[in-house]
Amino acid sequence: MDVNADHFFKAAKLDTPRNTKDSKVGSNVTLINVMQLPGLNTLGISIARIDYAPLGENPPHTHPRATEILTVLKGTLYVGFVTSNPNNTLFSKVLNKGDVFVFPVGLIHFQFNPNPHEPAVAIAGLNSEDPGAIIIANAVFGSKPPISDNVLAKAFQVEKGTIDWLQAQFWENNHY
Repeated sequence: MDVNADHFFKAAKLDTPRNTKDSKVGSNVTLINVMQLPGLNTLGISIARIDYAPLGENPPHTHPRATEILTVLKGTLYVGFVTSNPNNTLFSKVLNKGDVFVFPVGLIHFQFNPNPHEPAVAIAGLNSEDPGAIIIANAVFGSKPPISDNVLAKAFQVEKGTIDWLQAQFWENNHY
């Protein structure tokens, strides 16, 4: 393969606000990883811009191959992550412009814009060129083929009809 400067460049326009109005969860994640920027191969880094509508969220998710460091560029975010069993401890903070928060590799985490009137923007750095993103609701209720409703009803300790309803929803992927 002939490597040139274009392998290390992307006109990503990360300074441009993204559309959050069409998102059911009110956010839009623009990830620049090795798939968009081949020069990241083996370098162990990627970057994402996250736009949040008023009351929008980046729903609970995990990155199986990366720790994430998030910086708020605009607005306020309520963020947190949950430790693994047996305690499932929630570590959370309200972040303002310029604040930084770290989400350890593999742990379920989220960001929420609590402001009903103003959008928020953050930039995230990840220590993998291919961090992966598993959105928890999508994985559990939107898998193809679906996980047995009997299995999920028992796991979540709810009626099977609740699981059937959840599985019938459209589970949005806000990571583009």
